[in-house]
Amino acid sequence: MRAWTLGSGSRGNAIVLECGNTRILIDAGYPARTLARRLAAADIAPESISAIVVTHEHIDHSRGVAPAHARWAWQVFGTAGTLSGIDALPTGSSNAIEPGTPFAIGDLDISLVRVPHDATAPTAVLLTGRQSGFRAAVAHDLGMVPDGLRGALRDIDLLLIESNHDDHMLRTGPYPAFLQQRIASRTGHLSNHQTAEVVGGLNGATLRAVVLLHLSEKNNTPAIATASAKLALRRAGGSCPVTAAPQGDVAGPYGDVNRRTQQLALAI
Repeated sequence: MRAWTLGSGSRGNAIVLECGNTRILIDAGYPARTLARRLAAADIAPESISAIVVTHEHIDHSRGVAPAHARWAWQVFGTAGTLSGIDALPTGSSNAIEPGTPFAIGDLDISLVRVPHDATAPTAVLLTGRQSGFRAAVAHDLGMVPDGLRGALRDIDLLLIESNHDDHMLRTGPYPAFLQQRIASRTGHLSNHQTAEVVGGLNGATLRAVVLLHLSEKNNTPAIATASAKLALRRAGGSCPVTAAPQGDVAGPYGDVNRRTQQLALAI
């Protein structure tokens, strides 16, 4: 399994997951034209994507869902609450999934886990490659990590998780008090400290890569966020690459990056 971030932050979010012959998008927070351009930068044809899994209805995660469905006929999956909040999505064009109920898209087995955020029915996404057993998780836009998600992250191979803000930068930054309170609340966004606690609490035996998502451009920096997560990993006796996903560029692939090369070599 491999992943690319097409952009991550308050201006838009989209992640490509590839497993075997299956490609899906987690969120589509950009216009269809931008999605097409960034997919091309990753050498991915839009027609090769079969579905979008939407974590929640906020515009920076759902802006491109209906246009992409109309343009490329991608299937759409998400909770009923999430899907009801996406404008212009035709009736009958989407698949409402109850959190905790497994479902499949191609070579991927998927489950949604409820997370606390100020959206209707937001979720994290857990993905398992049916043939390889490789496990990935995408968790962004959550104010805290509930026990259900923390348990689900055990033995994960690829973790893509929010690391939105540095506590000190948020308190001393330009945002008004009400917005600071919203971000730091239990239904807001994860801080570097909270994310580091999660990363450090994982066993680390299977963890191959950590990708930090949704960094604030005002209240965080890639250097601060990655240093925090790396320190937590070292203190826990673990070690793996830690990368901060950029807002305006494509990054990756992450995960089992050598798998396709090995498969091609065997075929030759």
